[in-house]
Amino acid sequence: MITVAIPKITAIQAQAEANYFLLTHLGDRFVADDPSLDSVTGVWRVPVLLSYSLIGPVGKTGEVMVSLDSEQIVSHTPLDEMKSAALALYEQHRDEIEAPLP
Repeated sequence: MITVAIPKITAIQAQAEANYFLLTHLGDRFVADDPSLDSVTGVWRVPVLLSYSLIGPVGKTGEVMVSLDSEQIVSHTPLDEMKSAALALYEQHRDEIEAPLP
């Protein structure tokens, strides 16, 4: 029998908590995307994207898991892995990112 957890916090609250975590640990280029509910494990799964203000998101760098019961970070992709993924995405999209302003 599978137990289904009912969230006490909303997806928006989970996304906001993930964004705060990212800002305090990685900086302003990492942003939380739309969370998905994982009621089996009792978390919101929040994708982490590398984003630039002029071009928007360029790709996924990891994931942050936020508890369904509180705005607590339960787990996340290791920070060094997210930084490495971000560097690879930067290299892949360098021309777009460094293009002069119109």
